[in-house]
Amino acid sequence: MSVPVLTFFNNKGGVGKTSLVFHLAWMLSEMGKRVVTIDLDPQANLTSAFLSEETLEELWNINDFSERNNTIYQCVRPLTEVGDILPPQTQEINSHLHLVPGDLALAGFEDFLSQEWLSAMGSTSLYRPFRIVTSFWQVAQMAAEQHGADIILADVGPNLGAINRSALIATDDVVIPLAADLFSLQGLRNLGPTLLRWRADWKKRVDNWASPAFALPIGNIQPVGYVLMQHSERLSRPVKSYKKWADRIPSTYRESVLNQALSQKFDGDCLAKLKHYRSLVPMAQEVHKPIFQLTPADGAIGSHAAAVASAWSDFNGLAIAILERIERMT
Repeated sequence: MSVPVLTFFNNKGGVGKTSLVFHLAWMLSEMGKRVVTIDLDPQANLTSAFLSEETLEELWNINDFSERNNTIYQCVRPLTEVGDILPPQTQEINSHLHLVPGDLALAGFEDFLSQEWLSAMGSTSLYRPFRIVTSFWQVAQMAAEQHGADIILADVGPNLGAINRSALIATDDVVIPLAADLFSLQGLRNLGPTLLRWRADWKKRVDNWASPAFALPIGNIQPVGYVLMQHSERLSRPVKSYKKWADRIPSTYRESVLNQALSQKFDGDCLAKLKHYRSLVPMAQEVHKPIFQLTPADGAIGSHAAAVASAWSDFNGLAIAILERIERMT
């Protein structure tokens, strides 16, 4: 049985998606869950949040052309030649949390995935196109097996390209981070139909390979809900403007993502509304810690200490809400 994959996805950037994955991975590990995170964004921001520059330099050493498996791209790169997927060498963040690091070189894999997506609908020689198209899922499952993981958290870039399509067909559940603005609302309108199309297109491909030679992801791509990020009032955004867009999110999510009408005043799809914690962000980034683990030694003193406790409560509540929602939907 495969380990469930939870992906955080929005084709609109700048909403705090990577920070959300980073903090939830830490929180779930603190709750006793064994977690594997996989960075499928070619910008590799999640990886840089977890790891120091010295470690990144070693992982991304382009002068070492040996058969390496330190990043997601290094694991799938042999597929571009005549080889097969390499089992990942993960980075241990703590005893319950491991990372499959991202890689800026992953961007070069995009065209390759596009070609093989079409080949997966062919009539012969389906082994290779399916191996390539599902390579992210294969690597994630290998990592999960290595560490006995309960759940896989995936971070992806803010676009609707071939890399994200392969990442999403490998996904069981999706959480959508949003900001209360026009761009997030428009992103929702594009995202919903795209997820439906990818799910349907993947089913056609699975049905096309009657007797697969290896395990394939089901590709449920089941929306779990959304998280409204940075919901506190911002000086650059009038209160009325913020409320205008925030009020439109529930119906837009229901109509565009779930293809349903919002039949109640209570918004049951909002998993949480998270504050920005602006003053704590650079402090946490400096020490590669989640906000809720900051200590006085890190500079979290006075009012910052109260904000640290508040952050722990916020992310703990969100983690519980996501796990409960996934369990109900299973």
